[in-house]
Amino acid sequence: MAYTAMSVALVICWALAMAAFGTRDYRIIGTGMLEYKRVTNATFAFFGAFAIVAFVLRAPIGRGYLLLSLPLGWVLLVASRWVWRKWLTSRRRKGRLMSHALLVGDRASSAHVAQQIQRSPACGIRIVGAITEHGSTDRQLTDSVPVLGDWANVLQHVDRAKADTVVVTSNHSLKPRQMRELGWGLEERRANLIVAPALTDIAGPRIHSTPVAGLPLIHVDYPEFTGIHRSLKRLSDIAGSLLLILATSPIMLIVAIAVKTTSRGPLFFGQERIGQDGVPFRMWKFRSMIVGADDQLQSLLDAQGTSDKPLFKVNDDPRITPIGRFIRRYSLDELPQFFNVLMGSMSLVGPRPQREAEVALYDRGAHRRLFMKPGISGLWQVSGRSNLDWDDAIRLDLYYVENWSLTTDLVILWRTVRAVIAKDGAV
Repeated sequence: MAYTAMSVALVICWALAMAAFGTRDYRIIGTGMLEYKRVTNATFAFFGAFAIVAFVLRAPIGRGYLLLSLPLGWVLLVASRWVWRKWLTSRRRKGRLMSHALLVGDRASSAHVAQQIQRSPACGIRIVGAITEHGSTDRQLTDSVPVLGDWANVLQHVDRAKADTVVVTSNHSLKPRQMRELGWGLEERRANLIVAPALTDIAGPRIHSTPVAGLPLIHVDYPEFTGIHRSLKRLSDIAGSLLLILATSPIMLIVAIAVKTTSRGPLFFGQERIGQDGVPFRMWKFRSMIVGADDQLQSLLDAQGTSDKPLFKVNDDPRITPIGRFIRRYSLDELPQFFNVLMGSMSLVGPRPQREAEVALYDRGAHRRLFMKPGISGLWQVSGRSNLDWDDAIRLDLYYVENWSLTTDLVILWRTVRAVIAKDGAV
C-alpha cells in the first residue's frame, strides 16, 4: 500500500515537472528535437530532486524502485511522444491540423521562409498567401503561394484568407507603430504573430529571446565544439561502442564466416576517409566487394557519366558480391566501425565520413562539418541515406554540427534502427 501511494504521488509530481519544463507547449509539439529534450530534462531533474528529498527525509524507498522507474518511465514517455508525433505528422501530411499562415515581408525573404516551411509539412504550418510591399503588382511568390496584397491592408487580407497566423519575415519597411497595430489586430482575432529572423538551420535550444528596453532581442549561442559536453559525448561513445561490440559479436562472427567462405579476398576492407579537423583515418568494414574494387571505380563512374559528381555511387554496382549485397542491405558490413568509435577516430553519431576527393569539393561553409568526428550514423542516414543528393547531405551534416546535443544523438540512434530495419536508402 505504501508503494502504491508513493507511485501515485510520483506520477502526479512527475506530470507537474513536465508541465513546469514546458513539454506540452503547442509550439514545440510535433516537430524538432526540443520536445524530447525537454521531456528528458524534466525527467532527470525531477528524479534528482526526488532522490534528494527522499534522502533528507530518510524515506524508506528501495533503490531498485528508483533505478527501475527512472529509465522505464523515461523510455515510455519518449515512446508515447513518438507515437503521438507519428499520428500528428500523418494528419498534417494530409492537410489536417494545420495553421494557416500569411507571410508579410519583402519578396526575397518571404520566398525563402516559404521554401523552408514547405520543405517540412510536419511543422504544421500551411502558407496560404503573402503580403509584399508592391502587393498585387507582384507575381506569385511561389507556384503554390499567391501574393494577396500590400502592407497597407494586412488585417483585411488576414480576414479574407481566414488565416490564424501571420509570419513577419526579416526584411520589411513596416514602422514600429505599424507592427504594434498589427499585433493588436491579430490579438483581437486571436491569431498568432510569428517573427522569422534571417537565421536558418539553427535549432531552438541555441536561440534565446531577451526583452531589453521594450525590444525583443534574440541571442544565438555558438555551437559547442569543446568542453564538458564533448567529453560526455566521448564517454558515451566508448560505453556505447563497447556494449554494441559485445551485443553484435555473434552477428559479426557469422558475417565473418560468410564473407570468407563465399568469396576470395581479405575479411575486412579498410578505406581512407577524412576525419575531425581534416585528419585522415582508415575506416573499417566487412568486405562486400570483389578484390580490386577501388581500381574499377573510376571506369564505372565514367561509364554512367557521374565521374565529376560528389558522393561517388555506382548504380547496380557489379563489384558487389552476393553476400556483400545482403550484408549491405542490412548495414551489417558497417559493424566493424564500432572499433573505429572505440579507438576514437569516429563517433556513433556524426557527419558522414567522406573520401578525400569529396572533401576537395567543399566550399568554405562545408568545411565546418570537419569540426566533429564522422559518425556511423547521422542525420544523413535517417533522412534518406544514399538517396540524398550532395547539397542535402551537406546541409544535414552542417545542421547536425551546428546544433548537436546528447539528446539529439539518442534520437538519431533510435531513428537509425528504424531506417536499417526498413532498409531505407542502404548502400
